[in-house]
Amino acid sequence: MLQSTTIKFLKDLRNNNNKSWFDEHRKIYEAGRADIQMMVGKLIPAIAAFDEPIGTLQVKDCTFRINRDVRFSKNKSPYKNNMAAYFSRGGKKASVAGYYFHCEPGKSYAAGGFYSPMPVELNKIRQEIDYSFEEWKKLITNRTFKKYFPKGVDGIESLVRPPKGYDENNPAILYLKMKHFIVSKPFTDAELQNKTLVKEVAKVFETMKPMIDFLNRAVE
Repeated sequence: MLQSTTIKFLKDLRNNNNKSWFDEHRKIYEAGRADIQMMVGKLIPAIAAFDEPIGTLQVKDCTFRINRDVRFSKNKSPYKNNMAAYFSRGGKKASVAGYYFHCEPGKSYAAGGFYSPMPVELNKIRQEIDYSFEEWKKLITNRTFKKYFPKGVDGIESLVRPPKGYDENNPAILYLKMKHFIVSKPFTDAELQNKTLVKEVAKVFETMKPMIDFLNRAVE
């Protein structure tokens, strides 16, 4: 479970996203960061129970800095309004499919898959979906999978026309046009403070693992 003070800090940060306010509330931030880190520390072995390589990760391998990179952004707010962690073999910087937890008041969720694969990786994923569409379809239409992810796989962005080498009538065309391959389940602020949070998030991740394995098989 996460503390109410962590959620309140992120709510307040959303309305006071500037360095002077942040510096005045740094101790509260540090307590919130420690709260998130404690949860991540519990999630690592919970995920490793069904995805063994995750067990080698340290908390620092999964968590992100709260500072934003504003160099190329029109939004010059110095801080993120969330705290998050990414779990994958190789850690948060590895270019593989994995599991993601996002804590942001009113917008929290557990997600997973492959976000923004590079062109070579994207081509491999498309090829694997094309070659093994029946397997892919079976994974994403599984009863439990659909229960947790009723909206299915989200491409976030998709091509208007079929990618080169594929026909519009291909039965897998919906997925072949995708640029990302993500599933997610929202969590309310109240659910974040539930004692069963780690267990519930781990269950969401376990449900998506067959899809994660499929995507990683494609790129590896």
